[in-house]
Amino acid sequence: MARYIVWLKQFKTFEDKSRAIRFDTGVDRKLSKMIMKWRRPGQMIAVGKPEYKTIIERSLGIPCLFDEIVMEVMWGVKNIMHSLVPEEKSELTWEDRLPMSQGLKMFLTRKGFDVKPEMVNERIVLSACALYDCDFIEKKHYTSLKRAGEDLKDVSGINAQDWSLLKLATALMIICFSEEEVLVGDPKEMFTVDELSKFQDDSQKYNDKISKYPCWRIYEEIVCAYEARAANKILLASFFKEATEAHEEAHKTT
Repeated sequence: MARYIVWLKQFKTFEDKSRAIRFDTGVDRKLSKMIMKWRRPGQMIAVGKPEYKTIIERSLGIPCLFDEIVMEVMWGVKNIMHSLVPEEKSELTWEDRLPMSQGLKMFLTRKGFDVKPEMVNERIVLSACALYDCDFIEKKHYTSLKRAGEDLKDVSGINAQDWSLLKLATALMIICFSEEEVLVGDPKEMFTVDELSKFQDDSQKYNDKISKYPCWRIYEEIVCAYEARAANKILLASFFKEATEAHEEAHKTT
C-alpha cells in the first residue's frame, strides 16, 4: 500500500550528506534545484527533522511541515526505503530506528508481538504493513457484507449473523454466479445442503439487492486479504523469532 501513497520523484546521492543541508550554509545548490523542480506552488514540504524545517524555510522560503504525524510517516519511509528506492544502499542507523513508530508498536502489540525498537527491520515492517492492509480491506467491506447478511435473513431465512466476512462474500458469489467461481474453500463444507439449495433457488430474488460485479470485486479482495493474512502471520512470527534471538544474542556478548 505504501507505493500508492509515497512514490519516487528523483534520487540523488551526496558524497558528503552533512554538507547538503546545514545551519551555516543553508541548502546545497543541487538539493535546492531538486526541491524547486518537484515542489508545486503553494505546496508544503514534509521534512524528517525540525532543523530541516528551519533551514529550508529560511534559505528557500518554502513552508515545511514537521510534527508527530510526519515523524510517523518518515519513520515508516526510512524503514522500507530499500523497497521504495532500490538505489539506496545505506543502512539505517540506531538513531533512525528510534523512537519506534507508535502506530506500528500498537499494531504489533494487538497482534501479540512485543517488539523492541532495536529489533525492528524492513522485513518486520513490510509484513506488518501487509497485515494492516488485510485489516483495512476487511474494515472497508464490513458494513456492506453485514448488510448483505441481513438480506440473506430477509430473503432466504438464513441466519448469517455469526458468519465471517469470507463466508458472507462466498455466499454472495454463489448466489450471483455459481459454486464453480469460489476460489477458497469447499462450498459443501462451508454451507449446509439447505443453504446451498436456497442460494440457487432464491438467486433471482436478490437481483434488486446485490450488484453482480461489485460483488465479484469485493469477493476477490476478501479472498486476497484472507490468503495474505495467513501467509504474513507466519512470516511475521518467523521474522520476530529471528529478531528476538539476534537481540538476545547481542546482549549476551555485550
